[in-house]
Amino acid sequence: MDLKAVKTFHRIVALGGFNRAAEELNYAQSTVTMQIQKLEADLGLRLIERGKTFELTQAGRLFLEQSAHIVRDIEQLQDTMTELVAGEAGHIRLGVVEPIASYRMPDIIAGFLRDSPHIRVSISIASSTVLSQQLQQGELDLAICSPPLLGTGLYFEPMLTEHFVVLLPEQHPLTQKAIISVQDLRSHRLLITSSDCPYRRKLEMILQEPGGSPLDTLEIGSMSALKFYVQSGIGAALVPVSVLQPEPEGTVIRPLQGSEVDMTCGLLCREPDYPPRLAAGKLYETLKKNLPDNYLIS
Repeated sequence: MDLKAVKTFHRIVALGGFNRAAEELNYAQSTVTMQIQKLEADLGLRLIERGKTFELTQAGRLFLEQSAHIVRDIEQLQDTMTELVAGEAGHIRLGVVEPIASYRMPDIIAGFLRDSPHIRVSISIASSTVLSQQLQQGELDLAICSPPLLGTGLYFEPMLTEHFVVLLPEQHPLTQKAIISVQDLRSHRLLITSSDCPYRRKLEMILQEPGGSPLDTLEIGSMSALKFYVQSGIGAALVPVSVLQPEPEGTVIRPLQGSEVDMTCGLLCREPDYPPRLAAGKLYETLKKNLPDNYLIS
């Protein structure tokens, strides 16, 4: 059955005649007639009575009723495909690390969905290691995380730098210092994130001294949760400035000397998928515009 002929049949019925349908569809009248004849031949039934007046047969009335949803579905599918090609429709699977997922991404995604109401976005929150694996396995389209290991077949584009500061309980001895160095933290309990977190791995490399005494650390599984444990007076923590808006009560923020702990994050995708296209390309442009760091230490 020719779907184009089915659509023509519906236009004939809606407009009340072959000539009007031909004019609207920009077909020759003979083309419309041939389409209906072919449709009737395929069905083995006459759909329209030929004569001076336009009238559907019983089969024509039934076919009109039963095929209406097909025409609607085809038209909707065609519209969706057109939007997909234009980057106005689709489903994007986005992976994001914390704290970006909680503190930066909600407003960005809200604005994106307002501007692109026909695009769906699913967000997975995990570590950079897990997100890299999910990209390699085809479970994600894009990710915002730290750089991957070499040889993964993934492309990384830097987009922002997470600037770290020292968050202290308000009675902590280090509050007496205007600027704190990483080595100042060696003598105090330090709250750290989980072992697969790139922030922690970088911090441990900086703090580690050959033959030095073990660090007094307490592992907290979530970067976003660190500030609440500092509030309780358990210890100090290095946290991104972005999670301290507003500044937690009962804590003191001190700048960190140097930038060796700061972490670069950005877009990660499979190498053949860069630059992102269609709907993913539209989200990519939004992320590139809105992710760069706007958080400052007051």
